[in-house]
Amino acid sequence: MTAFQDSISAPPQAAAKAARSHRNTLSARDRMLGVLVPLALLAIWEFAAQLGWIDVRFFPAPSSVAKAMLTSLRSGELLTNTEATLQRLLLGFVLGGVPGLAVGILMGVYRPLRLIFDPLIAATYPIPKSAILPLILLIFGLGESSKVVMVAIGAFYPIAINTTSGVREISPIYFDVGRNFNASRWDIFRTVALPGALPFIMTGAKLGAGLGLILISIAEMMGAKTGLGYMIWSAWETFDVEQMYVGLFVVSLIGYLLTVLFNELERRVVPWKGASK
Repeated sequence: MTAFQDSISAPPQAAAKAARSHRNTLSARDRMLGVLVPLALLAIWEFAAQLGWIDVRFFPAPSSVAKAMLTSLRSGELLTNTEATLQRLLLGFVLGGVPGLAVGILMGVYRPLRLIFDPLIAATYPIPKSAILPLILLIFGLGESSKVVMVAIGAFYPIAINTTSGVREISPIYFDVGRNFNASRWDIFRTVALPGALPFIMTGAKLGAGLGLILISIAEMMGAKTGLGYMIWSAWETFDVEQMYVGLFVVSLIGYLLTVLFNELERRVVPWKGASK
C-alpha cells in the first residue's frame, strides 16, 4: 500500500495528530532559523572587525559592544533605562490601542461613523508622528505624559485601520443572522465583529507596538532623562559608540521579543489562522 493510500485509510484523529506534529516541526525549524541567521550575521561582523575590514570607530566589534553591555548592566544604567522605556511603551500602547480597537470596530460595523471618521484618519495618519513631537511637548510638557501620548498616537492608527478592515472583511451574512435572532448591538460586537476581525487586529497590534517603540525612542531623545532613547542620544553626544550600539541592540531586542509575544498570542487566540497554512 502506498503512503497516499495509508494516509487515506488512516483514522481522522491520527491524520490530525500527524498534521499537528508536522506544523510543530516546521515551527521549531522556523524559530531555529530565526535565531541562527542573526547569529551568523554577528559572527561575520565580528570577523570583519577583527581583520580590519570595517572601521571599528563607527562599527565596533560585537564583542566590544557585549563588554559595554555588561558594564552597563553592572552599573544598573541599562536596566533603569530599559524599565523606563518599557513602562512608557506599555502604558501608551494600552491608552492608544483600546480606543483604536473600539473606533475600528464601530467604523466597520456602522457606515455613518465610518463616513465621519474615515476622512479624519486618512488626513491625519500620513503626518509624520515625529514631526508633531514639538507640539506634543508644548501641550503636555517635558514629563512622562508627552512620551506616553506619542506611543498612544503611534498605536492608535494601525490598530484602528486594521480593525476596520477586518470587520469589513466579515461576510454580511453573519451580521444578518445575528439581527434575525434579535441579537443586541453588544452581542453583535462581541460574537461577530470582534472574533471575525481578530486576525487583522493582531496585525494592527504588531504594527502599533513597533511604531510605538520607534516613537518612544525618538521622544526620549528629545526630552527625557531616562530611557533607551535618552541613553542612545547621550552616547552619541559623548561619542561613546559602543554604548550607543548597546542601546540600539536593546531596542531591536525588545522589538523582536514583542513580535514573538504577539505571534504566540495570535497562535492562541486565532488558532484557525495557523491551521490554514
